[in-house]
Amino acid sequence: MTNRTADAFLFFRAWLSAPLRVASVTPSGRALSSLMTIEISADTGTVIELGPGTGVFTEALLNRGVAEENLVLVEYGAEFANQLCDRFPTAKTVQMDAAQLRKLPLHASTPVGAVVSGLPLLSMPVRKVHAILEGAFSHLRHGGAFYQFTYGPKCPIARPLLDRLNLKATYVGCTLANIPPAAVYRISRRRPRRSFEPVHQDLSFDGQNNPS
Repeated sequence: MTNRTADAFLFFRAWLSAPLRVASVTPSGRALSSLMTIEISADTGTVIELGPGTGVFTEALLNRGVAEENLVLVEYGAEFANQLCDRFPTAKTVQMDAAQLRKLPLHASTPVGAVVSGLPLLSMPVRKVHAILEGAFSHLRHGGAFYQFTYGPKCPIARPLLDRLNLKATYVGCTLANIPPAAVYRISRRRPRRSFEPVHQDLSFDGQNNPS
């Protein structure tokens, strides 16, 4: 059995046992992995990956020049976590719920420049998504970003939640080569409003039809 076949089997078995947590019957493809990591390089610094599964995005991050020792892999599933430890021994693999991310014991040699999420946010309660985002941005340096993909037609993080956390979502791109087709969004901090600026509705959301 090839590694790819073994990974697909492991992913399918995980999906059978917890479909809402895994959310897909197969690992993400190369096209989506490339799109998810297109803005990341060796200069990004430490990268936290949420829900890495079999390590498809992890491989893409390494191909972008991110050093393995600068990867922090946060995985809830024990079987996936054990496999990640074997495949990426220099990376820091932590088995935990991403909703507890604020408590992540992080002793990185470089600041965290990106969080790459393979989590099925659309199937999660808003309170849990809030905790994940809040935890992620508690570690991200100024200018750092949270990357999320979705199979849906719009950003998977609701606008009210973005407003509450003073975040904005920018559409990065989509790929039809993935099965199913997927889109990627960059979540980042909004520019602090100066005291003399008028209060107005911020229309920056999905980057497709609305101004940013």
